[in-house]
Amino acid sequence: MTSPYISIRGVGKSYPAAKTDILALEDVNVDINVGEFISILGPSGCGKSTLLKCVAALEPITQGSIKIKGEEVRLPPENLGIVFQRDVLLDWRTVMDNVLITAELKGLDSKSFLPRAKELLALFGLTEYAHRYPWEMSGGMRQRASICRALLVDPELLLMDEPFGALDALTRDELNLEIRRMWNETKKTVLFVTHSIVEAVHLSTRIVVMAKNPGRIATIIDVDLPEDRPLSIRDSERFTRYVSEIRDMFSSLGIIKGA
Repeated sequence: MTSPYISIRGVGKSYPAAKTDILALEDVNVDINVGEFISILGPSGCGKSTLLKCVAALEPITQGSIKIKGEEVRLPPENLGIVFQRDVLLDWRTVMDNVLITAELKGLDSKSFLPRAKELLALFGLTEYAHRYPWEMSGGMRQRASICRALLVDPELLLMDEPFGALDALTRDELNLEIRRMWNETKKTVLFVTHSIVEAVHLSTRIVVMAKNPGRIATIIDVDLPEDRPLSIRDSERFTRYVSEIRDMFSSLGIIKGA
């Protein structure tokens, strides 16, 4: 039996507070295999982003264990790319220089990554903006650039923390298609945090549905949809059935009222 790429076992996370500790995560258990696209879906305050930060070793866990390729995660994994909720681009650097900063921070020769950077900018439709500055671009373009930055050194694992939450609906749909296309081509292991049921169903191979108070896994859903997923797939019976199933689950948990 093949070992999982990521193993999360009995994970708990609490934060100290004046009267009693705040329990952000409780007894989280999930195995993630190489090449899966896993969405972590749930309401605000259920610990989605906290779980992602624990996998990246940006937050220490209080209980349990997180292993990547059988090794306990204590420091940020070497082969990791992260896309945050905000693009956090440096406004005094061009888009190209923002993308290349990943190589610089890893002590690598950034010039040797120029072909890779150009390839990524082309993939995400930013070729003509390579020598522009972030403040000259829209929010969607800036987030595309941050994805290119995360992918520069070809990480095995990509963590995405609500990367499209601040974007308008049309731009969000467009980036959903681009991320899905990128995943189809590379089959990277992706953990994607989102509030959107539709987005989670569209992108994922599996969905980890979380509940809150405390943050925990309510269920894990396998998404059996074709690999090719245009926006029109959202009108299909199977797609709407997944959306309804998740919505009904949130209703039973008291997260969605009157569903």
